[in-house]
Amino acid sequence: MVHTMTFVSALIRTARRARHVTKLSAPFEPGRPHGLPAAGLFDGQDVLLDAPDARLAPALVSAALGGYEAAAKLLATTRELAEWENRDRYTVRLAAFAVNRPEWLADWLAAAPRDPDALLVKAELAIVEAWGSPARAERLRDIAPLILSAADGDPADPVPWRIALDHARGTHASHTVFEELWGEAIRRSSHHYGCHVAALQYLSAQWYGSHRECFDFAERAAEDSLPGSLIRALPARAAFAYMVGGGGHSVPYERIDAAADLGIELSAAYEPGDPWPAEVRNLLAYVLVVRRRWPETLEEFRRIGPYATSFPWLHLAADPLGQFLELREFVRCEVAAGMPWGRERQKPGRARSDGHYA
Repeated sequence: MVHTMTFVSALIRTARRARHVTKLSAPFEPGRPHGLPAAGLFDGQDVLLDAPDARLAPALVSAALGGYEAAAKLLATTRELAEWENRDRYTVRLAAFAVNRPEWLADWLAAAPRDPDALLVKAELAIVEAWGSPARAERLRDIAPLILSAADGDPADPVPWRIALDHARGTHASHTVFEELWGEAIRRSSHHYGCHVAALQYLSAQWYGSHRECFDFAERAAEDSLPGSLIRALPARAAFAYMVGGGGHSVPYERIDAAADLGIELSAAYEPGDPWPAEVRNLLAYVLVVRRRWPETLEEFRRIGPYATSFPWLHLAADPLGQFLELREFVRCEVAAGMPWGRERQKPGRARSDGHYA
């Protein structure tokens, strides 16, 4: 398989040229192939990148003002109600905020050094900072005690074990260690999406597994998941890892399209513009773009609404929002033009004569 970055980058360049040729939000007119109704889609100025939900936003505003109480209350609620998925998401976002604004977290830890919620954010922050360091492996090894402290804070919480799985990937942990950590994670929450994503990354060809191993894990997990669970999008994540990893032809295109189909089914179960599945929908849009499934991609952009996410667009360039908007524009143009490439496709997944993966 040819590296898909080349293909997606070509689409972005085409979208930039298209901006100077046509106004894509113009009403559709017969015989005018580049027009497309904008109904159901948001203008670029309405799109937000990694927008927090209504519960997280006040905690981030409070942290920006130097207060930790709102964040402490939010995470305590997720722990008391066993809202593990929300707890994981909020921990990630709060730690990301603390990278550049750590004072509120330092005050929280000073006031409550054994608070399991503060310890969880501290462990996640340490992981984030270590991953960004040139001495990543060494720094990751040094923070193992922080993860253990977070795990001891609430023995029922699976989120420290998701952090431990990320830690294992960065420290070159063996498959035996990985299996032990995975067992601890699923014993606490057998359908925790974040833990499944962390495990999938470890098993990917970019790290310590293979494309087939990654797909096998994702498909088994999706099959065993509950209706509406984000785990049903795990095969689409395996497809993404395959696409960006230059997977050759080790995975049949039918398997990739089946992963996309399962993701579409999951996405359709949620209301358009729902922030909960936003990252999954952005991921799915990327996969569908690479597969040149233009009408389905456009529908996914419609469902995304204003909720663009850094993943996966950050893999293309340092401006994920710009990449999102330009590809959305390109897809709208392709659909309006009658999807000429779609008609040319002999079979999904075959390489075109120009060498790009179709």
